[in-house]
Amino acid sequence: MTSLLRSTFYLKGIAYLTAIMPMLVQAADGESIMIRGGANPQAMPCISCHAPDGKGMPSAGFPRLSGLPQAYIAKQLQDFRSGSRQNPVMQPIAMSLTDEEISAVAKAYADRPKVNVNHVKNPNPTPGSGAWIALRGDWGKNIPECTLCHGPDGVGIGDAFPPLAGQSPLYLENQLKAWKGEGINGKNKKALANLPARHNDPNQLMQHIAASLSDAQIKSVSEYFGNLGDSTELFDESQHRLR
Repeated sequence: MTSLLRSTFYLKGIAYLTAIMPMLVQAADGESIMIRGGANPQAMPCISCHAPDGKGMPSAGFPRLSGLPQAYIAKQLQDFRSGSRQNPVMQPIAMSLTDEEISAVAKAYADRPKVNVNHVKNPNPTPGSGAWIALRGDWGKNIPECTLCHGPDGVGIGDAFPPLAGQSPLYLENQLKAWKGEGINGKNKKALANLPARHNDPNQLMQHIAASLSDAQIKSVSEYFGNLGDSTELFDESQHRLR
């Protein structure tokens, strides 16, 4: 190999490493934040509440982050910072993260496996049930079907409408009550007591819907979507085609 050829390969290698290094650093930073927390000690490790696999802790109401859209995760952290989404656990953590850390951890979680949805075949829901609200809504109260915005089987659409399948019934119920401005349930009552209403939704859409739902409807529709996550069937990426 001539000296000129060696130099060409060397320069191409340097250019390649230079191009990918920012991505490698960002991914490594995101994983580090998950496991060890941010540079600020107040930014606790994400796995403390969201579990090492990023699928959350269903019994405590901590949500799944694995496979959620990067822009959605980053926006929620920014909203915790600003106060448009209030939570006494997450707000101090989000306020302790830098913009770069938020971007890195959001990307790291987005790169993790998406939920493998339990597809509902030939649904024939009972009127008024959680499945009915999810698939047909309650138009007498101006409540559209959840799948209109959150996609078939609640897989999510784009960055603004996150997956509902894969989240626990308790987390979904708590968020609908937060949109509605009510208290929440769960084993983490002490940590999350007196949760104010969320108001970080596009055009206050979720606030309107949650305010129109009864507590019984909130519980039933949360249970419906909460039971659609993590199928044992072979994963099919096409189910997330709308994201």
